[in-house]
Amino acid sequence: MKVVTTIQEVREIVKGWRREGLSVGLVPTMGFLHEGHQSLIARSVADNDRTVVSVFVNPIQFGPSEDLEAYPRDLEHDKALVEATGGDLIFHPTPEEMYPSHFTTFVDTTETTELLCGARRAGHFRGVCTVVSKLFHIVGPDRAYFGQKDAQQLATVRRFVRDLNFDLEIVACPIIREADGLAKSSRNTYLNPAERQAALILSKSLRLGKEAVENGERDAKVVIKIIQDSLATEPMARVDYVEVVDLDNVQRVDQIAGETLVAIAVYIGKTRLIDNFIWK
Repeated sequence: MKVVTTIQEVREIVKGWRREGLSVGLVPTMGFLHEGHQSLIARSVADNDRTVVSVFVNPIQFGPSEDLEAYPRDLEHDKALVEATGGDLIFHPTPEEMYPSHFTTFVDTTETTELLCGARRAGHFRGVCTVVSKLFHIVGPDRAYFGQKDAQQLATVRRFVRDLNFDLEIVACPIIREADGLAKSSRNTYLNPAERQAALILSKSLRLGKEAVENGERDAKVVIKIIQDSLATEPMARVDYVEVVDLDNVQRVDQIAGETLVAIAVYIGKTRLIDNFIWK
């Protein structure tokens, strides 16, 4: 598995592929890859001639009280997973390579980042948009792949790609879950066995909300209450938010119509987990 650490190396390799007329997919990640990431890589491999996977724990999307240093890392595992899935190149830069001294330029958005995680993690999406835009410029992919679990991130990336005229396609891929329903996440490793069991309340509560919508309920407040009441049955769960928003602009809606995102964030112990479902 070829791993490069500099922007120049990536650009030279991709230019070589372009001279051969090959298409290029990009899967941006922070590493510690799991089956969710693997599904994105597999989709890119199916869609493109070559696939680049970035492995970079982006410091500027972490707040001062968040888990930057504790964020799990395992490059050898990541290399094996990318190779097994058919990826062609890992871009694994240092923070200094991505953000040289006196770095002062950032990409920021409004509207899609005002609620949900954006309301609670100041500066998070500025960091996400900045690093993703840099990766797009560095790699120059035809397509980039993002998971639905981070639905607000997906909506925000789609928005800045549209607004800033990036010439690529953003491909959304479905949430990958454990056999018992828990959404795959690198942060699941923070959970002890009791917390891991308690975390199942997220998918259970969303399932109850989705069943209500499937049975005809369209009042967002009713669906929110169904989910909140279910979450309240788990003593280890501390709710951060339960929201029903328009999938495109991530603004609250009163009625579930069109493409709607039902999203939750819940603390299990000290670990903050997110999950969602989309109604179309």
